Amino acid sequence: MWRPGFEFEEALPARVEGWRRGFYIYSTHHRGTHARPGLVLGLDRGGACGGVAFRIAPDRAATTLGYLRAREQINGVYREQTISARLEDGTGRRVRAIAFVAERTHPSYAGQLPLTTQIRLIRGASGISGPNLHYLINTVRQLDALGVREQELSRLLVLAGPHICRKEAAHYLHRTTQALVHHCLANRVKVPLMRKGERRRFTHRIQMAEWARPSKG
Repeated sequence: MWRPGFEFEEALPARVEGWRRGFYIYSTHHRGTHARPGLVLGLDRGGACGGVAFRIAPDRAATTLGYLRAREQINGVYREQTISARLEDGTGRRVRAIAFVAERTHPSYAGQLPLTTQIRLIRGASGISGPNLHYLINTVRQLDALGVREQELSRLLVLAGPHICRKEAAHYLHRTTQALVHHCLANRVKVPLMRKGERRRFTHRIQMAEWARPSKG
């Protein structure tokens, strides 16, 4: 929501039923490593959650989907799915949206971990996109700006340390979260990782989605 990474025509607050947001995915790329995995958000079955629906120009749909698949489907932990979303712009209109939902059979699916375990992972991990804690803070700030309050994410932020959450300047926040990563290196949490050869079992969905895309002629 706070860093879509693609061009869009419109971004509107929206709500989906039957899906809940949580730190259900182990991250060994964007927000962690194989030596020190982190956690990232995913949609899982049950509940409801608020967020943002992005409207993409028809001539950019294929490019945008290609970008998202390359970013999100590194190891196939998400399943691309069309879901129904209700726009929260005063119209109540329902739209069909493409979402990447958690694949429960994947080794990187963490499920509902205890909050203490979640915060140990989040505080001590960093990947190619930056510290895991930075990701949590930015997500909660974006949800607050939308008027969406999720109790569990707010509790995680309190466990991470209120003084960190209050840092507004990006360089101060980044420096503090990086310092926490180094401090937490000794407190490792053992998590299941994808074994050699398992990647192909899940990333075939990327090719299937490509094959299913209507051709331009």
